[in-house]
Amino acid sequence: MLSYRHAFHAGNHADVLKHFIEVQLLRYLAQKDKPFWYIDTHAGAGCYSLDSGYATQNAEYQSGIARLWERDDLPAALADYVAQVKGINPDGQMKLYPGSPLVAQQLLREQDRMRLFELHPSDSELLFNNFDGCGSQVLMQTSDGFGALKALLPPPPRRALVLIDPPYEDKQDYQRVVLALGEGLKRFSGGVYAVWYPQLQRNDARQLPEQLKQLPVKSWLNVALSVAAPGGDGFGMHGSGMFVLNPPFNLYGVLQQVMPYLVKVLGQDASASFTLEQQAG
Repeated sequence: MLSYRHAFHAGNHADVLKHFIEVQLLRYLAQKDKPFWYIDTHAGAGCYSLDSGYATQNAEYQSGIARLWERDDLPAALADYVAQVKGINPDGQMKLYPGSPLVAQQLLREQDRMRLFELHPSDSELLFNNFDGCGSQVLMQTSDGFGALKALLPPPPRRALVLIDPPYEDKQDYQRVVLALGEGLKRFSGGVYAVWYPQLQRNDARQLPEQLKQLPVKSWLNVALSVAAPGGDGFGMHGSGMFVLNPPFNLYGVLQQVMPYLVKVLGQDASASFTLEQQAG
């Protein structure tokens, strides 16, 4: 199934949560001089237009990044993320939104490397175009990131952030996430792994965080942002979460400060809330 296009959803509340946390994880890895790799199993197109094309159809960014754009009371960590988005909009107008690979590229140092995978042929072509000329620092493949991950682990510097962000359009993706992480931990137990997941009323989505907690890892962190009550018809995404294996020691504290703010600013009804839990190693 290759119908999913992230451009329809670029800059929405789920992207805000995902990319805000991605920035925090990359900042953590960059604290040491030693190089690291950024591996993205479902990289998408890399960058999205907000004022033309798919993103204008539902304008989901209006209930996401747009609500943060002019705020002057952003918590420091959230302001860092918004600055990354503004960095690709130098005229101050909200026209482009960076996908996970472009967020990462802005924070990589000369010694760091990116490995990007995207199976959808149209998005893969856009990804190659968006990162054309980056040389050996950025390597891309039109392939299934789940399958490609095995061959990359452990990465040569023994330091990496692995982002797993499938569309979950195919219900098999839920189990593939668990299996990929299990295999990844066998090869590279010390890596930082971040999994994005949707909050849906289907059992697969509700059970995924609980399955991830059973993985053989000493420390994990689970955070979720619910922006609205679940739909009465049983359909639709009412929030999303990020599950991080081997998280930075300070991430829990940062999220304690930021998540109440996101509930206040991105919440769409009185049911908006957040979940934050961890197992410290």
